[in-house]
Amino acid sequence: MTSRSLPRFLAAGLAVGLLLPTDPATAQSGRKPADEASAMATAKAIHAKVLSIDTHVDIAPNNFMAGRPNYTQKLPNTQVDLVKMEEGGLVGAFLIVYVGQNQVINDSTMAAAHRQALEKFDAVHRLTEELAPTRAEIAYTAADARRIHKAGKRVIFIGVENGFPIGSDITNVKKFYDKGGRYMSLAHNGHSQLSDSNTGERDGVWLHNGLSALGKQVIAEMNRLGMMIDVSHPSKASMLQTVALSKAPIIGSHSGVRAICNHSRNMDDEQLDALKKNGGVIQLVAFNSYAKCDPTRDIPREQARAAAMAQLRKDYGLPEPAGGRGGGAAMQAAIQALPNDKRNAYLAAQEDITARRYPSDPPATVKDFVDHIDYVVKRIGIDHVGISSDFDGGGGVDGWRNAGESLNVTAELVRRGYTEAEIAKIWGGNLLRVMEQVEKVAKQMQGGR
Repeated sequence: MTSRSLPRFLAAGLAVGLLLPTDPATAQSGRKPADEASAMATAKAIHAKVLSIDTHVDIAPNNFMAGRPNYTQKLPNTQVDLVKMEEGGLVGAFLIVYVGQNQVINDSTMAAAHRQALEKFDAVHRLTEELAPTRAEIAYTAADARRIHKAGKRVIFIGVENGFPIGSDITNVKKFYDKGGRYMSLAHNGHSQLSDSNTGERDGVWLHNGLSALGKQVIAEMNRLGMMIDVSHPSKASMLQTVALSKAPIIGSHSGVRAICNHSRNMDDEQLDALKKNGGVIQLVAFNSYAKCDPTRDIPREQARAAAMAQLRKDYGLPEPAGGRGGGAAMQAAIQALPNDKRNAYLAAQEDITARRYPSDPPATVKDFVDHIDYVVKRIGIDHVGISSDFDGGGGVDGWRNAGESLNVTAELVRRGYTEAEIAKIWGGNLLRVMEQVEKVAKQMQGGR
């Protein structure tokens, strides 16, 4: 039985049921706060101290340009920017080099994906080197992250979501690493040249039955370079094969728990156990449909809502959403470009569809999200769990809709009795520990001590 199996009680010798006053200093004791005011006071004190890292934030390159609204400002149509990070006390984030999976895998499509990936690398470098060098800096190592945090700046990492852009040239792994890529997933939604995707569960069609031969070579190269291997989007078979092959711990950069929400993007108990044995970390994701699955939800109603919204967009000449990856911002821009009368009519019709004719099920909350953290802590331990949002890629739950609300996650952890030391591990310490171990393995493989 673990410390999460039962409520935390006072130390031996205290009367049962007695609760001492709670203040920020008591967070290290592991006692649950006496009341909400104490919880918030404790949470604020802890949140101001920990090196908090969100391991998955999608980006659109046009938000990283000089001479126009960009990430240095509080943008109206993004969930993350430097101002929101500063306001919410979010210290660090992995900004994501994401390119969607083309169903046609050939030299032409992979070359196009490569160009798109480089554009996003360049965008992040513009932010830290030209637009806001005094407010944010790219971290290439775990030590960099701690140094940047100590200097009072936002810690910016780069993650690569989908190995499709490396094509068939394994030297591109080093190219991406040299540009700052510190984790990479070998597939996204759809099978790549490197790995099967979790989406194979949808239709039972697989391309490699896990990893391809090239994918296995890429894993070895990532180990050699010191790039973390991300298993959030690849299939279960691919994940388990990766664990068997990797000489370093791996991560799931933005996944949930299958036992709570039965979705192919979430890890089941076998995967969690394998992750623990590997020494890795799962970064639980605050993505509504991965955090909360309602088996009683009205599927026909959801289908009718989707059809009505598709017809509404068609009626107003608006584009279809681009899968969440920057599609939200593009859709908002298209709506804003409508003449005032049409825009108001569109928004009224949208409200009628989504709130009256086909209301959605209650959204997931921060409590639902932290349930996933609790589960993993109970199953494989406090050293293997972290936090991610998938902001600007479809992520967000009630209470944590943008980086400015990050304190609410810490507050919920405090309410459940997590200590300051445990919260520091969950918010970034475990991820940095894995990163250090990956760096160490790379040094050994390269002939260092």
